[in-house]
Amino acid sequence: MVANFSVVQTISDVRSHVHSAQKQGKSVGVVPTMGALHAGHISLLQEARKQSDFVIATIFVNPTQFAPHEDLEKYPRPQEADLQICRDEKVDLVFMPPPAEMYPEGFSSLVDVGGISSLLEGEHRPNHFRGVTTVVLKLFHITSPDAAFFGQKDYQQQLLIKKMCKDLNLSTKIITCPTLRAPDGLALSSRNQYLSKTERQEALSLFQTLQFACTTLQNGETNISKVIDAMKSKLALTPNISIDYVTIRHPETLAELQKTIPQMVALVAATVGKTRLIDNIIISVTIQ
Repeated sequence: MVANFSVVQTISDVRSHVHSAQKQGKSVGVVPTMGALHAGHISLLQEARKQSDFVIATIFVNPTQFAPHEDLEKYPRPQEADLQICRDEKVDLVFMPPPAEMYPEGFSSLVDVGGISSLLEGEHRPNHFRGVTTVVLKLFHITSPDAAFFGQKDYQQQLLIKKMCKDLNLSTKIITCPTLRAPDGLALSSRNQYLSKTERQEALSLFQTLQFACTTLQNGETNISKVIDAMKSKLALTPNISIDYVTIRHPETLAELQKTIPQMVALVAATVGKTRLIDNIIISVTIQ
């Protein structure tokens, strides 16, 4: 139990807690989340706890990153369970603002990082990243963190947040933590709870396809488009799945690749039943 565990809903309350921590010379770490916390989030909170004196978790289902047809209304919001996890993980402060606190009437400023924000996820979810970078920049200004912790599962997102910090001269250090997986390999996600038992089995094909790419490339295949075609064919065999993209890219620029480079990222996005899932792995190869 954290002696000073606090839950606040207003920006002024957050600032007052942060100011007090900073006055005591404490470093501040923030873990921005949309709630529905699982073991993946817990690993971020634990890393923040290791690296920071004062840990803030933000829980906010951000409306500006959802398209009209997406799952904003039904996105899980298990508030009590989330707060218990934060208590258990020795979080110092939880910021749970209502939408009007983050987006008061008349709000109109948006952060568009450009560049890679129009690729992959950006292509399939227009304006999604604009919503993400806007809310993250706001949260950084509100919490003034020395470090912020994100998961590798949202690979493109963490690249964009790093780019935003660089371009806008933010001093917050972005720390990317490894994707956490269920024992069978499925990447942990708050949306996994939408999956039926059968769909959950079908969803394993995303990680299996990424593993296939990794093995193929590490066994010496150098033709990237050949590997991508094989990945698509493999994934298409799964019933009840609709593929958005399957690709292998440069790990920093997300540029398409013709041939192997020492480090690459394989990414996949697909809808299983009605649930859209994403996953990725970093692939390292020895170039002869």
